Amino acid sequence: MTPALAAIVVLAVLAVLVLVLRPFMPWRVTQFATLIGIVDPLFAVAYGMWRLWGGWMGWTDLALFLVLFTLPGLGVTIGYHRLLTHRSFETNAAVKGCLLVLGAMAIPSRPVDFAATHLEHHANSDRPGDPHSPLDGLLHAHAGWLLDIKRPRPRARLCRHLLADPVVVFVERTAFAWFGLGFFVIPFAVAGWSGFLWGGLVRMGFGNHLAYAVNSICHRFGSQPFETGDESRNNFWMGLLAFGEGWHNNHHAFPAAAYHGMSWRQPDLSGLVIRGLLRSGLAWNVKEPSPRRVDRKRRAVVSVPT
Repeated sequence: MTPALAAIVVLAVLAVLVLVLRPFMPWRVTQFATLIGIVDPLFAVAYGMWRLWGGWMGWTDLALFLVLFTLPGLGVTIGYHRLLTHRSFETNAAVKGCLLVLGAMAIPSRPVDFAATHLEHHANSDRPGDPHSPLDGLLHAHAGWLLDIKRPRPRARLCRHLLADPVVVFVERTAFAWFGLGFFVIPFAVAGWSGFLWGGLVRMGFGNHLAYAVNSICHRFGSQPFETGDESRNNFWMGLLAFGEGWHNNHHAFPAAAYHGMSWRQPDLSGLVIRGLLRSGLAWNVKEPSPRRVDRKRRAVVSVPT
């Protein structure tokens, strides 16, 4: 391990330990650890790009990056977001548990915290009370809002129903263990420190900041085919890279819709997986807006597309 990688690893370990022990930590310490958690994966991405300059990363490292980027990422977009937060479809306890565990492996956030913050965003989108509006600054919307450690989380007010679900409660209580499994244990067990670099740190650098960009870029750059009363935008590149989450204006127009991409020109990997679950009998009550409702919501004048 090089000194540069050792420093990146130490920062990551310290940040994770502080976040796990957050209830016992002074808020300033937690805030600083959160900042490290935001920027340290970017240091890892830069270090990884420097490593690539001198040679190939190896097929095992590439496989770890792709698998741990894709499967846990879909756990967030399908499990945390569309299933848990918006109840866009129903499934059995086993599928729900697998999706939520994958989501917990992707990000250091418990599922109910994620759902509460996201529902708060929809309730106040680009108005006072929105936790991450770019009207408060693009950097604030991207990741700066995470540093607002003292911001109350409306868990009981917005997510009481989730706290009564035994599957959700199980993942809620074990979320940081699953995160540690996906972030460190699996990549390190497969390929040592190189595996941790690509399957843990670099993967998180890409995954986290793509998720953050939905809050920032997709409220600033793109098209607005639907009237939503906020600044949500459709952005092709974010739709492609963030598993369909970049069709953000569509999502704000129809928050409960299971499919964010509304045509073949709008790639939505998360929606394709949900369609697969539906056809295999593992999902039901999949929500879609009616064509009449879509037409009624459509804007008379469409803003300049990406």
